[in-house]
Amino acid sequence: MIDWLFSPIDPLRMHEVGYAISWHARLMVLGWGVLAPLAVLMARYFKVLPGQDWPQELDNQLWWRSHWIGHSAVFLLSGVGFVLVLPTDFSAMSLHNWLGYGLLFGVVVQVALGLFRGNKGGPTAPQADGSLRGHHYDMTPWRRTFEALHKSLGYCLLILAALTILLGLWKANGPVWMWLALIVWWAGLIVASIVMQRRGMAIDTYQAIWGVDPAHPGNTAKQPGWGVRRITQGDTRVRRD
Repeated sequence: MIDWLFSPIDPLRMHEVGYAISWHARLMVLGWGVLAPLAVLMARYFKVLPGQDWPQELDNQLWWRSHWIGHSAVFLLSGVGFVLVLPTDFSAMSLHNWLGYGLLFGVVVQVALGLFRGNKGGPTAPQADGSLRGHHYDMTPWRRTFEALHKSLGYCLLILAALTILLGLWKANGPVWMWLALIVWWAGLIVASIVMQRRGMAIDTYQAIWGVDPAHPGNTAKQPGWGVRRITQGDTRVRRD
C-alpha cells in the first residue's frame, strides 16, 4: 500500500521535477487548492456565526477578514509561484500553463474589483457629514454589478483552479497520495458546502451587516443571488448550531 501511494500516477513515466517546479506546485496548491475555497466558504456561510445573537448583534467581521486575508495570500502565493517558473519558450507551453495564466489574470481582475467596489456607508460607516449614503448601503447599480462580477468570477476561478492543478499533477506525474489528498479535501469541502447550504447558512450579506428592517434601502432591492437567504422582518430564525 505504501509503495502504491508513493508511486507515480502514470507508472510508465518518471516523477522527476526540479526545485523550482516543486515549490511552484506547493505554493499554487496551497493557494488555489486550499486557501481560495476556504475563503469562499467563509464568505458564503459564516456571515452570521454559530452562537451570534443575530439580528440583535450585527456586522460580524470574521467572514470579511478571512475572505480578504485568504485571497490576499492567494494573490501573493500566485505571484511567487509564477516567478519560480517564468517561461522562456512560449511555444512549449502546455494547456496547464495557459490555464495558469488565466488564473493569474482572473485574480488580478478580482483584486481590481475589490479595490474599486465603492464605499460602505450605513449606520456602521457613515460619511463625515453624518450621511448614511454609500455604494453598499444604498445597493447602487455599481455595487450590484460588482457583486455579480465578483461572485461569478470567483466561482469560475475555483473551477479553473481545480482543473489547472489536476493538469499540473498529471504533467508532473505526481504520486498517487497527492491525487487522493486533493480529492478527499475537495470532496470534504463540497459536502460541507452542501450541508451548510441546506441549513440555510448562506445569509444575505446586506442583512448580516444591517439587519432585516425594510427601512434599510438594500432590503427592498433585488434578490441577492442563487441560494442566498433574504429573511423577512417577521422570520429571523437562523440555524446556528
